[in-house]
Amino acid sequence: MTLRFKGAELRPVIAEAVTNQCRIILVKDYGVYWLAEHGEFHPDGRQKLIAYAIGCNPDVAPFDDWWERSRAEFGGDDFGEFFEPGDSVFTRILDGAGDLEVSATATQIFLQVVAANLGSN
Repeated sequence: MTLRFKGAELRPVIAEAVTNQCRIILVKDYGVYWLAEHGEFHPDGRQKLIAYAIGCNPDVAPFDDWWERSRAEFGGDDFGEFFEPGDSVFTRILDGAGDLEVSATATQIFLQVVAANLGSN
């Protein structure tokens, strides 16, 4: 299984990390998402710019659906993995190259830029 992140939603997160000279974080907890290590926050404490994986946004997907999808790809434990926004995969996303697919094994996370999938939510 692979999770997909829309490039249009991920670009602002990467740009925020570049602007703030920080890393971006792939998080699996309440959903699966990317955010900047040092981003801007809403008054309620939630980070403003978050890019959720398609089907793993708890604000729009039923709990059982996003939870099972995230567990199938990344297992049951929560985590945060840090990446440099200057890595080529992220600069390609910033340049409008498409969407980002993320897959994992027990020991590695794989990132791949793919053509934008305009029909998915």
